[in-house]
Amino acid sequence: MSLNIFEKDVWQFLADDNKPVVIYGMGNGAEKIISVLKDYGVEVADIFASDEFVRGHSFLGHKVLKYSEVCEKYNDFNIVLAFATHLDDMLKKIKKMNDEHSVFAPDVPVAGDGIFTREYFEENKDKFEYIYNKLADEESKKVYEDIINFKISGKVKYLYNSTTYNKSEIYENILQLNDHETIVDMGAYDGDTIREFTAYTGNNYKHIYALEPDEKNYKKLTKNTSGMQGVSLYNLGAWEKRDTLIFSKKAGRNSKLSAEGVPVSVTDIDSLIDDEVTMLKMDIEGAELKALEGCKNTIKKHSPKLYVCAYHRNEDLFSLPMKILELNENYKIYFRHSPYIPAWESNFYCTI
Repeated sequence: MSLNIFEKDVWQFLADDNKPVVIYGMGNGAEKIISVLKDYGVEVADIFASDEFVRGHSFLGHKVLKYSEVCEKYNDFNIVLAFATHLDDMLKKIKKMNDEHSVFAPDVPVAGDGIFTREYFEENKDKFEYIYNKLADEESKKVYEDIINFKISGKVKYLYNSTTYNKSEIYENILQLNDHETIVDMGAYDGDTIREFTAYTGNNYKHIYALEPDEKNYKKLTKNTSGMQGVSLYNLGAWEKRDTLIFSKKAGRNSKLSAEGVPVSVTDIDSLIDDEVTMLKMDIEGAELKALEGCKNTIKKHSPKLYVCAYHRNEDLFSLPMKILELNENYKIYFRHSPYIPAWESNFYCTI
């Protein structure tokens, strides 16, 4: 079977279309997107924000408007989303906007260089096709196709069409979590995924090992897991070996490797944990490939279930599953997208 990828680059589409382009959102994401649009000759007509953030101020020389004001100003326009969200109310709001005017959410990678374009897909088509044909079920193939078409086109309809809204379906039907799991949570943030795991298993598990490199996040993780039995916490990042790396000073969910920032200790899982691991989860802002290498002995010895985030780097959609199959060719690889715009929370789930 072949991938059905037919979309045109969002940047070129916006350049060729005659409708005004308005940016929804402010901040670093908006600045980066506006910069790329300028490279394609697209001038931004206006910028708007959610009503509660509009207070008569300006951003990049534009007075920040309300959505209703943009609708009064233009008969029709293209909306370019410049922030990420998983909040249900906001997802519903964006869907309503997309029903009224076209909403695009250009894919800008969290880590690595370049943007995901049609040209990038064509250059790596053989790798995408290889992984597409290795996916374990038809739903995975549909979601994989939708996510690639989204990354090229920026059309949010692909995300709404491919979203798994109830994550317990993943835990039950794919990962089949039970009440005696030994889980390694790499990129534990404030314990949000631990809360998901334990809610699903009725707070029953054998042991949870949680790694979080960011100091502020680690303090939240410590507080949020206080009183839980069988939980080991490490203020460490996951990597291919023990080392010290530089992470961005900016705290938050997206703490990541940076040219400037604070030194953080990192480790491979193989040398850190001597236990019969049953599941590995990785959400580590673009370091997933390195972390897989640091888990190779654990994977070869125990064949744990895998939950690997695949949205930080352009190449994640093929490089991560290729690495997983290299470590154990018997893995069945599933692909799902949980509620998020842009294509964050697009993950590989693997079982033997």
